[in-house]
Amino acid sequence: MKTIINQQIPSFSVDAFVDGEFKTVTDKDVTGKWAIFFFYPADFTFVCPTELVDMADNYDKFKALGAEVYAVSTDSQFTHKAWHDASDSIKKVRFPMLADKTGFLSENFGVLNPDDFMAYRGTFVVNPEGKIKIAEVQDNGIGRNAEELLRKLEAAQFVAEHGDQVCPARWRPGDQTLSPGIELVGKI
Repeated sequence: MKTIINQQIPSFSVDAFVDGEFKTVTDKDVTGKWAIFFFYPADFTFVCPTELVDMADNYDKFKALGAEVYAVSTDSQFTHKAWHDASDSIKKVRFPMLADKTGFLSENFGVLNPDDFMAYRGTFVVNPEGKIKIAEVQDNGIGRNAEELLRKLEAAQFVAEHGDQVCPARWRPGDQTLSPGIELVGKI
């Protein structure tokens, strides 16, 4: 397996359901700001709405950090709208819901399951230059935590701004960081 860390996101153009409207979202919309690609298997399922609600409940925190969230599944934009209209939980979602109908994004991010043409639960943090800085993929029965993703985004942003420092485990803004060097070897 080849890692996608520090790889450029692919050029893409997909339909989306955003704020009650159908729109087109492209890679050009992503560059210039931090982005979260939040892949999930399918609309009208079980774990997926709990995750999307968790992201929706934390959306303002992501926005405050200068990041846009993109929920992605292989469903159509029409299915996204129908789910939004039918579910009080999904009505909370204000971020773009991308319709990866061809599986292009899911395949390029390495999360497409060819057996059922649905995405695994993949989470990717992309920097303003369009490079993937965090990649996490898990099996579909395991839900994710938006607060942990926020912490990881904060750490990625800190490291991007302070290239000579790194963030240790459980780091939070304001906590001590590390400056890598030979003097730290064997001391931590």
